[in-house]
Order: sequence, then C-alpha cells, then structure tokens
Amino acid sequence: MTVEEIKEKLEADERNQSYTQRGISPVFQVDPAAKILIIGQAPGRKVEETGIPFNDKSGEKLMSWMGIDRSVFYSPEIAIVPMDFYYPGKGRSGDLPPRKFIASEYHPEILGMMPDIRLTILIGKYSVDYYLKDRKHRNLTETVAAYQEYLPDYFPIVHPSPLNFRWQAKNPWFEEKAVPELQKIVRKVLAQ
Repeated sequence: MTVEEIKEKLEADERNQSYTQRGISPVFQVDPAAKILIIGQAPGRKVEETGIPFNDKSGEKLMSWMGIDRSVFYSPEIAIVPMDFYYPGKGRSGDLPPRKFIASEYHPEILGMMPDIRLTILIGKYSVDYYLKDRKHRNLTETVAAYQEYLPDYFPIVHPSPLNFRWQAKNPWFEEKAVPELQKIVRKVLAQ
C-alpha cells in the first residue's frame, strides 16, 4: 500500500467523516527512506489548519531538542506518525486524547512501509503507553528519566509544548542530560 492509498483509506473511514467533510486531511509524514520516526500525540489546531506536522511552537522546541533545523525535520529521513492523524478537539484540561483506533489499525501498515527506521522518538504519555506497554515506568517522568533502558530502538520524551514549562523547570536534568544524548543519537543516525 502507498502513502496516498493510506491517506485515501483514512479519508474514507467513516470514523473520520467529520474531518473529511470539512476538507481536513490526515496529518502525518511518511517516506520509505526515513531513518527516524517521531510518534507524537495528535495534531493541534494550528497544525490541522496548515496540514504540516509540528508546524507550531511545539515543533520549534522539538527541532531544538533534536538538534536539527526545519530542512532536516521535513526531509524524507524523518517520519512523523502521531497517535491520531486529526485534531481530537478541546477537553476540560487541554486537548482530548487521541482516538485509539488510529494507532491499532493504521500504524502497523504505515510502519511496515519504513524498513530503515533506526530510532523512534516517543513523545508523551499516549505513545509511551502504547509502544512501551509494560516496559514503561510508574509515570512519564520516570520513563523519560530511564530513556537509556529503551535505546537503541526508542527514546521517550515529554511533549515539547510551551505549556510544559512547569515540568521542564521541575526537571532540569531533561535538558541537561537527555536532550544532549538525543541530539548525539539523532546526529549519528542521520550520518549513517
């Protein structure tokens, strides 16, 4: 199956009809040449409007944490496959969670199209819970702190949202230790 065929399948899926009817396309970035896979939560409102993954402040922070610029981030070497390809809407305390069927029904097919993935960056609780399952620690902070346990396959991180400033202030070790390690691994993978 091609990327275009997967997009058509998503748009035809009745569970996505409210998006398709409004002309909203699924947001993801996939290329068979990808070496690094980013699995985030779901597009936000701004990303939904532009159709470009991480085209917001969170994306700027993520690129900074990875040590790359926009030209590399949006190149065929980087794949972006969120837990939901559509903005799930607002809830009481932030965005609603990604819908579960997207990852279970669509991820296997999409990931199978990218045989050269050498590193998967798991962003936030939803991707960590889904991909690390019983290997994760008690909470996201502990799992991210134990990132070395999941290498070389996975690198769990917190969401790069500007709203996470409190977490970052309480956990300075993340930018002091984890981010430089992530940058080193990203450089190494992209150089291969």
